[in-house]
Amino acid sequence: MKRKIKQILKSKKFYYKLWIFFFVFSQAGIIFLSFPKTVDTAALTVASATLSNSRLSYRAGVSTGTLGSSTVDIDSSGNSDNNTNHLFPKDVVCFSNAGMLGCSQQTTYTVNSIIDSDTFQMTSSLGENLSGSDLVIATQSGSLTLSFKNTTEIPTDGDILVTIPMADDADGNDGFPDSQSSVSTSGFDLNSIAVADIATTGCTDGNWVATETISEGSGSTDHTIRIDRQTNACAADSTITVTIDASPGLINPAPITSGHAQGTADVYPINIKTRDGSNNTLDQIDVDVAPIEAVLVSVSVNETLSFVVAGVNISSSTCGQTTDVTTTAYSVPWGTIAAPNTFYEAAQQLTLSTNSDGGYAVKIEENDQMGMDGGTCTGTGAGEAENCIKDSACDATCSESASTEWTTNTNNGMAFSLANQAGTDAVFLYNESARTFSSRQIADVTEGGETRQSVMYNAAAVSAKSVYVCYRISISGTQPAGYYYNKVKYTAIPVF
Repeated sequence: MKRKIKQILKSKKFYYKLWIFFFVFSQAGIIFLSFPKTVDTAALTVASATLSNSRLSYRAGVSTGTLGSSTVDIDSSGNSDNNTNHLFPKDVVCFSNAGMLGCSQQTTYTVNSIIDSDTFQMTSSLGENLSGSDLVIATQSGSLTLSFKNTTEIPTDGDILVTIPMADDADGNDGFPDSQSSVSTSGFDLNSIAVADIATTGCTDGNWVATETISEGSGSTDHTIRIDRQTNACAADSTITVTIDASPGLINPAPITSGHAQGTADVYPINIKTRDGSNNTLDQIDVDVAPIEAVLVSVSVNETLSFVVAGVNISSSTCGQTTDVTTTAYSVPWGTIAAPNTFYEAAQQLTLSTNSDGGYAVKIEENDQMGMDGGTCTGTGAGEAENCIKDSACDATCSESASTEWTTNTNNGMAFSLANQAGTDAVFLYNESARTFSSRQIADVTEGGETRQSVMYNAAAVSAKSVYVCYRISISGTQPAGYYYNKVKYTAIPVF
């Protein structure tokens, strides 16, 4: 009897163990069968992110700014920028606050100069009084180009998802550069970019389309841009480029407010994912962009002007003629004229250099016509009767401002012509209009009341431009004997 009972107990224990075994197995099977399926992910390769403008936006607090004034003082603490080190001449600024729209919606001003570490001057005056709650904003924006190779094929219904950091607790799509205390809580402003601003190339460009899912983050959520694959899978190891264009372009953040050192980049990660049609991640990678302060490279260059008058030797060829005397920088010594009604030639060389962006002019004038012993020749018509060698009328009616041919040696007097030696700055030329010696009078400014005229001119900066001034004289056989002279003056005028 006892033996039979033991056998029954043993059989029950066996079935009990067997029941427990099946129970545990069935539960494990349920757990195994109900666990969600995973997709293996890989890293995108040869990945990069490029900002066309890597300059941080400028964001400082206003200390003082008064209606009608062109200077503004900034706060020196508590803001992204606490000095004017990263504010440059010609930067465009506006005055706003974090609750307002960006500079595109505000009155803007152009920075003229930086006065000191907390003061700058603008090219125009303020149209209103500024308050202590206002900010000085200089927005920096540009394009963003992402380039990468996919490790895993992107299916026809797959997509690319780009996640761009956005500042916490900020309106990340108002055209206003954002800033928080750290990189992890700061980021870019979307600046109202649209689908049309997104371009994707690689794996047949036309098979990509940026969807309406260009979403502005909120709170601690970052910006996302989704680009769908419409037709044909994108094979693995394909080079893909996603570009957000520069108009309007992402707005770069201002420096973080805690721990930022000027000249050290704030580094932001941008996440790129490729996904299948069920939004499972296939490949992904974080690529960094590093906006940083720009560098103002400056130098002061003095205004320069070099003007040299040089003599020309006898027997030199100038203005199509051969000189009869040697001149110096300060004299044209005709000496004794041996024969009447004969042309005698002389020349001087003028050479000028200037960095004036408005160019220059060299003008010529005389104090009078040539008078015996320097005597006065009253009026422009004074001649032999007044013991003067008059300014020649040339072969027609040349004047201080109009040139004509002068080849008839009995048309006595003195006049001049010009020839280019280096460059093309001569105001007129001896051989203009197929002439042999096209001439003008020298303006008689003292006794004749005439206006000095240009002999050299250029509207831009020049280096070593050179002109010959060619003097010609002829006297009649009845010119009274004596020593005749006047004074000719050149004036170089740069236009800075």
